[in-house]
Amino acid sequence: MAKDKPSRSRELASRVIFAAFNILKEKGGQAPGKEVVAEVEKRVELDDWAKATYEKSGYVRWQSMLHFFSIDCIKAGFLVKKKGVWYLTPEGENALKLGDVKMLNVATAAYKAWSNQRETPEPSEDEQDVVNEGQQGQEVIIHEMEQLAIEGLKNQINQKNPYEFQELIAALLRGMGYYTPFVAPKGKDGGIDVIAYRDPLGTVSPRMKVQIKHREVSATVQEIRQLMGLLQTNGDVGIFVSSGGFTPDAKSTARSSHAHVELIDLDRFISLWQDFYPKLSDEDKALLSLVPIYFYAPPI
Repeated sequence: MAKDKPSRSRELASRVIFAAFNILKEKGGQAPGKEVVAEVEKRVELDDWAKATYEKSGYVRWQSMLHFFSIDCIKAGFLVKKKGVWYLTPEGENALKLGDVKMLNVATAAYKAWSNQRETPEPSEDEQDVVNEGQQGQEVIIHEMEQLAIEGLKNQINQKNPYEFQELIAALLRGMGYYTPFVAPKGKDGGIDVIAYRDPLGTVSPRMKVQIKHREVSATVQEIRQLMGLLQTNGDVGIFVSSGGFTPDAKSTARSSHAHVELIDLDRFISLWQDFYPKLSDEDKALLSLVPIYFYAPPI
């Protein structure tokens, strides 16, 4: 029986990973990694040993375990991390039925199978600074740095006023190849903040009408319907940008709309800004400047 009992480190890892997966499930399958970590700390009972920091790196033990073993879950196809956001896959949601210990065992087996194919040494998971262990540890660090960068961008965006945020959205559209003949000035705008065309005269579909809300409160279903009412022709596409996200009803209404209504929250905006940043003009880049940092990425 003693052989079947997981080590103290592994027992901690299974609890925090399992909690993280449940949090993602409750949030509709995705959430910023920072939010997931903060929520795990509220839900999981952590003793002084779990809260201790590693001398070498200064990382908190339970957080290191969460990030370290999340790589196993990625290799198992249970989890996806992209630009600071964690996504629970259908396989990951189904794996919750296994319970915390067995779910982590399956994930670790998947990582070992992947590691053996690459002939890379398996990292230890005992009492040591796990975030510095081999390629698995390197992936942890990359994810953490990526998450830190996303949080920095969010802080910068949140400091902007609604009109500055509006200019960011217009700049992004220009970087995506659209013309923006109308960007609403301060004051009443009739519900449309930006109009974007594929050509300078707006003769080519789609013609996009953009509503922008820069606030902490989520956009509501009523606001989505208001935008839908402004889409008068088949060539109109609605885009609703909300830095505070969207209520579940708002998302459902946009998905089921007869008109094309695209929703962009803060995470999606940041992802698009990063993707199209090289195509922005120097003037538009200055609105939210980025500096690329390159990490070694061994072949998968």
